[in-house]
Amino acid sequence: MRATSSVIVGRDAEIRLLDEALESVKRGAGRALFLVGEAGIGKSRLAGESALRAYERDMPVLRGRATSTGLVVPFRPLVEALSSRFRAAGAPDDPELQPYRPALAGLVPEWRSGTVAPGYAISLVELAEALLRLLAVLGRERGCVILLEDLHDSDTETIAVVEYVVDNVAELPVLLVGTLRPDPGPALDLALAAELRNTAYLRELGPLDEAAVRDMAAACLDVGPGEVPPAAHRHLAQWAAGNPYLVEVLLADLLDTGRLSRADGGWQLAEHGGAAVPTGAVRSWARRLDRLDEPVRELLLVAATLGGRFSVGALRAVTGLDDRALFAHLRSASEVGIIAPDGAAHDHYAFRHALTADALRASLPPAEQAALARRAASAIKESAGELSGDQRQLVATLQLAAGDMVAASRQFAEVGRQMLDAGASGSAAVLLERARSLATDAERDEMTVQLAIAQAESGRLDEAATLLDDLPPAPAGSRAAEERAQAHTQVAWVATMGEQQEEAHRRIRAARTLLGAAPRPEQEAALAVVEGHLALLPEQDGGGRGHGPVGRGDDDGRERLAAAERSARSAALTAEQRGRPVVACQAWQLLAMLSRERGFDEADACLERMLAVAEQHRLAVYRTEALVRLGTNAFMRTGEATRLETARTAAHELGSLTLLQTVDGFLAMQSVLAGRWDRAREVVERLVEASARLQNLSTHRYLLLVDATLAAHQGRARDQERALVRFRRAGGEESMLVPLQRGLCQAVGALMGEDRERAKAELDAALAWEREHPSFFYLSGRYGLGPLLRILDGEDAGREAYREALASPGGQLAWNRMFLGMADAVQRGRDGDAAGAQRAVEQAGRAAAVFPQAWHLALRLTAEAALADSWGEPVAWLRTAEEYFHEAGVPTVAGACRAVLRQAGVSVPQRRGGRERIPAELRTAGVTPREYEVFVLLAERPGNQQIAQSLCISPRTVEKHMASLMLKTGSADRAALCALSARCAADPH
Repeated sequence: MRATSSVIVGRDAEIRLLDEALESVKRGAGRALFLVGEAGIGKSRLAGESALRAYERDMPVLRGRATSTGLVVPFRPLVEALSSRFRAAGAPDDPELQPYRPALAGLVPEWRSGTVAPGYAISLVELAEALLRLLAVLGRERGCVILLEDLHDSDTETIAVVEYVVDNVAELPVLLVGTLRPDPGPALDLALAAELRNTAYLRELGPLDEAAVRDMAAACLDVGPGEVPPAAHRHLAQWAAGNPYLVEVLLADLLDTGRLSRADGGWQLAEHGGAAVPTGAVRSWARRLDRLDEPVRELLLVAATLGGRFSVGALRAVTGLDDRALFAHLRSASEVGIIAPDGAAHDHYAFRHALTADALRASLPPAEQAALARRAASAIKESAGELSGDQRQLVATLQLAAGDMVAASRQFAEVGRQMLDAGASGSAAVLLERARSLATDAERDEMTVQLAIAQAESGRLDEAATLLDDLPPAPAGSRAAEERAQAHTQVAWVATMGEQQEEAHRRIRAARTLLGAAPRPEQEAALAVVEGHLALLPEQDGGGRGHGPVGRGDDDGRERLAAAERSARSAALTAEQRGRPVVACQAWQLLAMLSRERGFDEADACLERMLAVAEQHRLAVYRTEALVRLGTNAFMRTGEATRLETARTAAHELGSLTLLQTVDGFLAMQSVLAGRWDRAREVVERLVEASARLQNLSTHRYLLLVDATLAAHQGRARDQERALVRFRRAGGEESMLVPLQRGLCQAVGALMGEDRERAKAELDAALAWEREHPSFFYLSGRYGLGPLLRILDGEDAGREAYREALASPGGQLAWNRMFLGMADAVQRGRDGDAAGAQRAVEQAGRAAAVFPQAWHLALRLTAEAALADSWGEPVAWLRTAEEYFHEAGVPTVAGACRAVLRQAGVSVPQRRGGRERIPAELRTAGVTPREYEVFVLLAERPGNQQIAQSLCISPRTVEKHMASLMLKTGSADRAALCALSARCAADPH
């Protein structure tokens, strides 16, 4: 007989905390809550209660549970949580989630589109960010809840994703509830650390007091608390120790044995003396098993041996039952409340509580447990043919229970290698560590090498180094030495990508020692590529601090880069010949960076070779990397973004959020230079925080610089400085971006404020930096804007700077050709060649077709020289520039244009800025001309997308204008604002 409580007792404080969290989430303020307690203490009941209360508020709920079988299954709770929500509804189709679909498909393979490129392992951070965006979209209207149970049984990848969500959920309408036992491990470490950081609440669930035990018994018996026999209450209080699960188990035992029964209209307990009282769940479950039919009892013991969750297929293989008998017995076990179908998988069942399986196994003598485990392992191996990863882990677990440690070790190691190949390095490390602890001395070293690689790729370089350093010596050139050398090389690559130079050099030295004096060419190639990338990193002092980016301007630094280039070229050719395509792609990518200083043709040739190798060998990641770099070079040369858009499509199909952010950063800068400022702002607002969460530091810095450059080009000096403060805090002034910061951002910003001397000082600072640190950026002003300003000011060094820029690869870029063309025009005009000067202006204008802001700035700068030397059409240029900067909202430059026109004796009309069109009431409220344009359209109640299309701005910009309008007009909501717009349209006064 089942005895379950229909209500939760003794947890009023926890329920209040859940209610507060749900209300907070409904207001858009996210929460994370961890419920910690022993098995059976009531964690799942509270999780279920939070789901019910979320449903009452019409909130979406996603619910998943870690496996209690001991199997390492990456992301299982997250997969189950997403499946619980979307199995019937299908994949979410919100446009905001489009970039994240490939990453989410890593959790739900059914969401993977046919166009997704194979071969890319979604990083943990990318997957975590994708999950965070999905939760934010689900909770956009009313908030949403994600429940993750039994996190103590979770894999390391799930724990990492949960930590990411916990740390970033505060500003999102999302409640994360996690349950776990207080067992030492990653889950408890996460919960305690999150509580310490004030990013999560942690509530420890203690045992129920005696009053709560009585209330729970009353709820199970469906009577009032006073109707529970005192003897039954004492029995439950004594033996359950306040554990709700044990209260139910012991109460069911009393009912099943007839000791607790109804008599004379109430419940009575028959006293049997102390010896007959069960001492715990094990004895209670043993007696319950004795009362079941023999086939059902045998089936449950086999199921318990397979774990707290088991598949019908495995149960069939071990029991040998046909489907009719098997499902009849499963129904019988379900009806008595011992097991239930697993909602996450149609062919799985689970015990209603993890303790149940433990108690059933413990009811057997140890020898019988081992024999049953041995039989189960053999049956599964024979029936499965080729074992899947989950089956292999189950077999290993059963072999371990049967006492066969060597066989279990080999099975765990094989699954670990498979997971490492699939990119699940954290789970691979767990399994390989388990295998290593069980292995024989003869096999332990090989497993240690594989474990070291897994630890390195999961970010634990120190553990990887210790494992490799502790290995016993191996003869140079032996098979064991070569395997270890390859591991050292892989760990060196990981260290290099993490800019841990000292560790990378240490691993390279170890690899070379193991390979001896004459490594094979492909081994030398792999090492040369790592050493080449190391040559690009800043030199570090003993504390790991950098002394400046990418090499040195002195002879030693240049020779270091030249040697790296020679080695990389040899490595690329060798790797292609020896069938090492990954090493070849890495080498060609390195060569493209090193050769760009000599020009884009050579760099593009290296990238085209990299692209060809990647496509030949179906290396999706390196194919996309090549397309991104080719697109960037094309943008630099022409100012067009066509190839960058192609690269963006490839990055999206690949599923790489980091690459997608990188491309979007380049596209945002292209939008700044092309004067599409709303688009640039939309990208920055969408990605600047997301890139920080993804730990995509280089792109995060670049986006912060884009933000500052956008403000500079619009003449918003205060916003520019605020953005630069964030750029500096992110380490921007210790990066390769300094020339762009000084030249493209701060120098242009100074010109937008009509401060030419400060602009030249910024350009001088950029030039000094580049002379000290060889740079691969050509938009710093050195090859265009700088020579023009010097020539305009009549400096002697101006013509030399012009000739140097014209002869360099940087002088061939469209942005720089425009400024150099105007510099040529000024020189020709001063030399009396008016026709030549005019032709130079026209040629510069063709180069400037995609750079409206820079072109009008060049016209404004050049017009004064043209007026002074009587050539060209300076009045027309100034009028054009004045009109452009007035419409762009850059009053300082527009005013300067008007001032020069007046000095030239030209009549200039007064500008009003469009504010005269705004009704007085709205003007007094502070409504801007752009906000008024949005306001006028609201009379017809259009959507944000329609408004954005009408005004050629982004939907996010519309949202900002809407929020500002509601605040300034005092409108309670969008409907009220639309009604006000309609009234103003009907009565403009």
